[in-house]
Amino acid sequence: MRSVIQAYRFALDPTIGQEQQLRSHCGAQRFAFNWGLARVKANLDQRDAERSYGIADPDLTPSVSWSAYNLRKDWNQAKDGAAPWWAENSKEAYSSGLANLATALSNWADSRSGRRKGAAVRFPRFRGKRGMSSCRFTTGAFGLADADRRHVKLPRIGLVRTHESTRKLTRRIEAGTARIRSATVSFKGGRWFVSFSVEVERTAPNPAGPPSVVGVDLGVASLAVLSTGEVVPNPRHLEQAQKELHRLGRQAARRTGPDRRARQQPSNRWRQTQARIARLHTYVANARADGLHKLSARLVRSHTTIVVEDLNVAGMVRNRRLARHIAGVGMAELRRQLTYKADWHVTDIVVADRWYPSSKTCSACGVVKTKLRLSERIFTCDGCGQRLDRDLNAARNLAALAEASSPSCGATENEPDGNPRKTCTTRATGTAPGRPTPPGEGQRRRRKASTQDTHLHVS
Repeated sequence: MRSVIQAYRFALDPTIGQEQQLRSHCGAQRFAFNWGLARVKANLDQRDAERSYGIADPDLTPSVSWSAYNLRKDWNQAKDGAAPWWAENSKEAYSSGLANLATALSNWADSRSGRRKGAAVRFPRFRGKRGMSSCRFTTGAFGLADADRRHVKLPRIGLVRTHESTRKLTRRIEAGTARIRSATVSFKGGRWFVSFSVEVERTAPNPAGPPSVVGVDLGVASLAVLSTGEVVPNPRHLEQAQKELHRLGRQAARRTGPDRRARQQPSNRWRQTQARIARLHTYVANARADGLHKLSARLVRSHTTIVVEDLNVAGMVRNRRLARHIAGVGMAELRRQLTYKADWHVTDIVVADRWYPSSKTCSACGVVKTKLRLSERIFTCDGCGQRLDRDLNAARNLAALAEASSPSCGATENEPDGNPRKTCTTRATGTAPGRPTPPGEGQRRRRKASTQDTHLHVS
């Protein structure tokens, strides 16, 4: 038995008065975030202006600390003048906004100094009313109701009814295997939600069968092709909703929308159309998430080792012809679900290197093809003459890679490690196309070829 952090989300059914209180708390968090950001930004601009006049660093205006503790301390001293109405909401609303600001500023500073890996993090921006509304509670009277299993408690708001039963979380709390750490209310898709961050004591279930390895090749024509031969069809929820989305978009264009320059308020019919568009997008997102949850749960319960590819999804969606189809699959979301669910079920996740030519390698003899166009759906080996579906061939190569998975052969367990551009040569004999070459003549041409080879993994 081990402790894990798990989220339980419930849809709320608040009254009109409770909905106004929820909006007030979310607005309070946004106000505190913008207040702290304006204070820090003014201090940084002042110091930059003084440097431009040649003032030495020791003589500059003292910098403002943006730690969560100091931001809360400064807010408590200035809240009576900055927000005389602050007592209408819970103090946690303002604390959560300042904590989010402290995290955003720390990420920005670490990104500039090189301490944070990944893409560059930009300076925080002010939050508007049209953004996502949320508020986090870490102290106070929050949790599940004692009377029944259809209500939750929130600070300063009281008991709020839920659309669904909370019995699963209630049973864990009554058994002493769960403890609620925080609660976050948010508004998304025209509905209010509450998410409880719960510390759960989980017991790893016994394996359902003998040890087994499965390779998962994700694509667009089909959601996934497994090395066992199973083909998981792509439901294409977004494509099926495109006709209705186009119709609603044309309907909204014919109605009076907002105009900031003319200070024109949108009409009620425009608001109704936008609400219908939001509900349709929410339905598509929920349907996609439901299918991915069912697939990931079935994989981690049926197999002891799962092999997936380290796909460059951010680069793949730059292809304007495939961007919508790739985004509608949810490849990164499936990998995220497999990662944390595998930890619950003690299942190994092996991530194949991004440059491993799984589609170009013969799963029978290991010969690597020099070129393989995306239109070639049947893989034909030039060495042994094997013919089979290219996605099934890639899935089998991924499954075979698990037997020799190590940081030196291009696949790692749970997280990529080492040189991300090093190609596995354990099974793929010969030169792997798309492998980067040392800097020199022809490097730009080879980089383009490597990008094309990355796109070839899309089915």
